[in-house]
Amino acid sequence: MTEAATEKENKEIARQYKELLRISYQTLTDEDKKLIRTAFDTAVDAHKDQRRKSGEAYIFHPIAVAKIVASEIGLDATSIAAALLHDVVEDTEFTLDDLEQLFGSTVAKIVDGLTKISHLKKDKDVSLQAENFRKMLLTLNDDIRVIIIKIADRLHNMQTMDAMRRDKQVKIASETLYIYAPLAHRIGLYNIKTELEDLGLKYTEPKVYTDIFIKIKESKEDQDEYIKQFSKVIEDSLDNEHLNYEIKGRPKSIYSIWRKMKKQNISFDEVYDKFAIRIIYKGDTANEKFLAWKIYSVVTDHFRPNPTRLRDWISSPKSTGYEALHITVMGPKGRWVEVQIRSERMHEIAEKGYAAHYKYKNSEDKEDRGIEEWLNRLQEVLENPDVNAVDFVEEFKLNLYSKEIFVFTPNGDLKSLPKGATPLDFAFSIHTEVGTHTRGAKVNNKLVPLSHVLKSGDQVEIITSENAKPNINWLNYASTGRARAKIKTSLKEEKKQIAEDGKAILLRKLRTQKIPFNEKTVNDLVLHFHLKTSLDLFYRVGIGKIDNHALKEFVASRGNGLVNYIKRKISKKPELNEDINKDEITSKYDQLVFGKDEDELEYKLANCCNPIPGDDVFGFVTVNEGIKVHKLNCPNALQLQSNYAYRILPAKWIDSTQQEFKVVIKLKGIDNIGLVSEITREISRNMHVNMKNINFESDDGIFNGKITLIVKNNSILTKVINRLKKINGIDKVTRE
Repeated sequence: MTEAATEKENKEIARQYKELLRISYQTLTDEDKKLIRTAFDTAVDAHKDQRRKSGEAYIFHPIAVAKIVASEIGLDATSIAAALLHDVVEDTEFTLDDLEQLFGSTVAKIVDGLTKISHLKKDKDVSLQAENFRKMLLTLNDDIRVIIIKIADRLHNMQTMDAMRRDKQVKIASETLYIYAPLAHRIGLYNIKTELEDLGLKYTEPKVYTDIFIKIKESKEDQDEYIKQFSKVIEDSLDNEHLNYEIKGRPKSIYSIWRKMKKQNISFDEVYDKFAIRIIYKGDTANEKFLAWKIYSVVTDHFRPNPTRLRDWISSPKSTGYEALHITVMGPKGRWVEVQIRSERMHEIAEKGYAAHYKYKNSEDKEDRGIEEWLNRLQEVLENPDVNAVDFVEEFKLNLYSKEIFVFTPNGDLKSLPKGATPLDFAFSIHTEVGTHTRGAKVNNKLVPLSHVLKSGDQVEIITSENAKPNINWLNYASTGRARAKIKTSLKEEKKQIAEDGKAILLRKLRTQKIPFNEKTVNDLVLHFHLKTSLDLFYRVGIGKIDNHALKEFVASRGNGLVNYIKRKISKKPELNEDINKDEITSKYDQLVFGKDEDELEYKLANCCNPIPGDDVFGFVTVNEGIKVHKLNCPNALQLQSNYAYRILPAKWIDSTQQEFKVVIKLKGIDNIGLVSEITREISRNMHVNMKNINFESDDGIFNGKITLIVKNNSILTKVINRLKKINGIDKVTRE
């Protein structure tokens, strides 16, 4: 590199540094500037011999990240210093101890968190990527700024990916859409989220991106003209109210237009809300709510509002701190248009997220409760070791992107939940103990099923019972990550308890057969019943799947030496099972069921996506080939679900050895007082039986009854039938 080029580069570095100080959103003290200067000098020295793939000096990257942190996100001097130093420990000779001596423990801790994230293994395997995501979020516990700086780092990398190989671009862009955009959204960094999504689309679907980008450019003139027409209609009325305001258009992002086109299967021209109109007004905190409704009144005097599309985020701000009044009105040319009404303060919070909160809070109240609450809730789910990492990511994303509803507790407190939440989600949001002991729910003083979908404004009361506990169906009703994680943990605990009981039962049964209860016997039993772990064996004994008859078969096969020898010779499985001592109850997905009642139906697996047992699937009723089963993420799934929703059948893989079965039993006998109560008591006494339906008819002293039961297996059903037959007055009990 020539001397002139080096001098030019140094001048540019110095210019960028001055710009960093100038554009900082926070007011920097002399102490702050001193800290940033030291961080800048350290970073320049550490990265002096490094260059990026594009050929420019590496130091431009940390400066760019620091500028995003300082201006777009608006964080403090500590964060700016950490952003400048974020790659120093990873890429240079500097150690964490060096940084701690120079800048103190906070900066060192943030840089350490960022270094840990960079060291996570990058893997194409989704479950590993998900596990990395979980680990990354665990660093939130140290300092939220770790994640914010990481988002800024990712944004700058996405902005400068042109020099990279195509496969690397796609990998980084996919990871951005999968992880970083949802995170930016949840932290309230809406502008950064939008840019990350648009850049993600640019590299994953370049043709689609370019196509929409050109069309937006072409329609910009029409858009500006439309906003001018809209403004003309209301400006006089707003001026008459002596309001200080500004009207501008906000175009919809390329990614959100593409998502809408894909979701609704429509063309670019059919997306009607390609932009929104924003009215930003000046007003102090005391009267800004009053002014917002005044502007609402002016707008709706001129344009007819859609009453179902009013969103009042001023009275009930979103959990990200977002405040605004959103209305959809019938604008000029008979087009629906969204109008967003915000004060300058609300606008700043919407643009900057939590950084703006600090500015508007009293100086002594520096702690932001919203983000604290979110971190605490998130931490609880993160630290639950029983939640599968992929489930965790999917549920976390589900909670990130879901719209919010607001419901009331019986005491009148307001609770925010994701759209689609049920009473179970509400119960777990109150407390884990309330959730796990939920027996029923009342919404607006009426009893509702636990699957009831809550709406904004509902008052929810949870009925609890000491004896109530989660069952597998609860996973179909709960939609929040917190509730699902707690239900799964509770179900695992219950299964382990049944396994403990099963172990004691097995010990007794083997003793009667004069077989020693030791590791070899357990291993033989696990192999004989084609299971994986000893807990699998004990659990199935506990629920009665492996009964006396099955154990006698095992004893018989064990007693026949010749058969045993031949079996061992032809068996491909090794005699030693490595998983035998694993502390888990596994599922072997061997059966596909359809619909709410989990019916067994004839089906074929679709060739387009080749689903395998355990995949998330759905059934599609074809014209000539019966039911075809597709993966949920099959390339054809979206088209089938949007065009032929009425032919879609919910489906799932189950483990038939752990499954409960529905059975109807018929009873006949002589009617007498208290008979029904005696029958139900006898059934309730059996802990593995659940009643779904009961129907009795009496005719001249003779009664006929039908009861639908959910049982684990045939031996439990036989036990129930034999007990019912002993009740005085019952003549006949048969299975339908």
